[in-house]
Amino acid sequence: MVRPKLKIRDLTLRDGQQSLFATRMNKETINKLLPFYEDANFHIMEVWGGAVPDSVMRYLDESPWERLRIFSKAMDSKSEHPKALLSALSRGRNLFGYVPYPDSVLEGFYKEAIDNGLNVMRIFDALNDIDNVKESIRLINQLGGIADGAVCYTVDPKPEETDENSGGFFGKLKSMFGGSQKQEKIFTDEYFVEKARQMEALGAKIITLKDMAGLVNPARAASIISALKQAVKVPVDFHTHCTPGYGLASSLMAIINGVDILDTNIWWFGGGSAAPAIELIWFFCQRMGVEVEVNMEAVGRIRNELLDARKALAQYDLHRDDMQRPFDPLKDQLPPDVLALFDSAIEFAKVGDENALLDACHKIEAYFGFPKPNELVKTAEVPGGMYSNMVAQLRELKSEDLLEDAMRLIPMVRRDAGLIPLVTPTSQIVGNQAVLVALDRKNGKPDYTNKSNQFISLVKGEYGRTPVAIDPAFREKITGSPEERPYDVSKYSKPENPEVAELGGRKLASNNEEYLLLELLPAVAKGFLRRRRDEEYKKEEAEKAPAVEEITETTVAEVEPITGPVISAPMCGRIVEIKVQPGQKVKKGDVVLVYEAMKMENDVEAENDGVVKRVLVSTDAQVATDAPLIEFEA
Repeated sequence: MVRPKLKIRDLTLRDGQQSLFATRMNKETINKLLPFYEDANFHIMEVWGGAVPDSVMRYLDESPWERLRIFSKAMDSKSEHPKALLSALSRGRNLFGYVPYPDSVLEGFYKEAIDNGLNVMRIFDALNDIDNVKESIRLINQLGGIADGAVCYTVDPKPEETDENSGGFFGKLKSMFGGSQKQEKIFTDEYFVEKARQMEALGAKIITLKDMAGLVNPARAASIISALKQAVKVPVDFHTHCTPGYGLASSLMAIINGVDILDTNIWWFGGGSAAPAIELIWFFCQRMGVEVEVNMEAVGRIRNELLDARKALAQYDLHRDDMQRPFDPLKDQLPPDVLALFDSAIEFAKVGDENALLDACHKIEAYFGFPKPNELVKTAEVPGGMYSNMVAQLRELKSEDLLEDAMRLIPMVRRDAGLIPLVTPTSQIVGNQAVLVALDRKNGKPDYTNKSNQFISLVKGEYGRTPVAIDPAFREKITGSPEERPYDVSKYSKPENPEVAELGGRKLASNNEEYLLLELLPAVAKGFLRRRRDEEYKKEEAEKAPAVEEITETTVAEVEPITGPVISAPMCGRIVEIKVQPGQKVKKGDVVLVYEAMKMENDVEAENDGVVKRVLVSTDAQVATDAPLIEFEA
């Protein structure tokens, strides 16, 4: 029986650049690339969601909505015959943010996204909690979109890696039983298949096995994909990454076992911590007689343009000095021994010889110069985007020396938090908390002395049900109570949309789409929207009267020295909220301000009773590690 054509979801302009270059591609680059995509014939292009709404505002000072409209116009996505379906990644009840949202916020965002040209919404929950995705699936279908239900792949922990020092559930078991207990398997094939069945029953029109960390080995790819094909009637998509070395081989195994859609990137944005390169997938398919529904000549034109796009992102490129060699599968002749590797890999896949298959695929990747498997990432069990973001953010924090320690702590933090899969937002929460634990250890403090607000919420139960119940003793240590407390949507309060007096009394958000950004990502949207209103105000003032050059005398204010006790920044970040003012009495443990580091909010508490003398920072200010924040009366 000849299998149907393999459809491709291109990830280059969203997940590809997020995994490899920390989502720093600007709209000028995208505008240059899009004309070359128009005849590529991709089934789906993933272009939005994930880290895009946050990152384009935070780092590029661009509008997420305008970015979506640019894609929609180029690909004619609102027509009856779009050049490609446009997709985004939604974190279910967390949407594109880092906290749970009520149904009213979900509906507002999905409606705005579909109105602006989005076709497919890939919906997942970081905990694989079906209750967190059911309303999103319903709304996307109701609003005229295509609901793509994604099941997050993860693995059971390795028993020998448990750590009794963590105070968590698995640490306690090892302490009690000497590490010899046999742990029950949680993440079986049936676990993932049952989640897929539930999503299809809720109305998902595509089912994706979402392997964000690249941990699906070829044998699991074969067993899970074949089981999904038997269990559901809708198309099955496979999404993986190459970080630990499984991606190419597992994608080949998925094709052989009947996957309908495969997620890939174009050459210069493929491999490493991203998904496999479409050029290698296409070459494998040619050797097997599998037709790929894509125009490879157009892909070649995109590939030529992407090289310059990658060079422009060099400061975020971990492999800028050792990129893969150029390859055009339509024109380049490969040596016989390399061709033999492709054919051998296919035969090894068909007979299920996983070790030989992996060896052949690694040799293929080595020939082209793709990065070697990352053993540290494989051991820590983290997704590629999380890894590249941690590297970029720790570099900005000038704490690169903590990367390896933080990576080794990730499995411990993950187990303590209920054996959660690592996909945004849990990957960011766990990655940030691993850094905080590394800082605790570096400073001689007990683990979890410093905790992000999001980690506390996760352990409380506000993000949903974890795959494994959290030890009540650990929950009490982190949250102050052993009781699980789910997210209460009735307590949600809409953010204020204040008038900015110094900018002519303008509302911070001038329309619905801007207010939705305030609802979803308030910490970053406030600064982004204020800059927009500032631009409008200055333009209006300039039009009122001609500019007059003023000559003013500059005086240097004398800086009052700090004489009293201070609270300093635990790590560099941005001030989100100041909760005290001069003259105010505080008690030990009172929250005096909230700051954001690595996209996570952290409370800063008073270390002793005292009276505030001065607040030394302002809202939205960037502060360095150990910078003084608040001075108290001596």
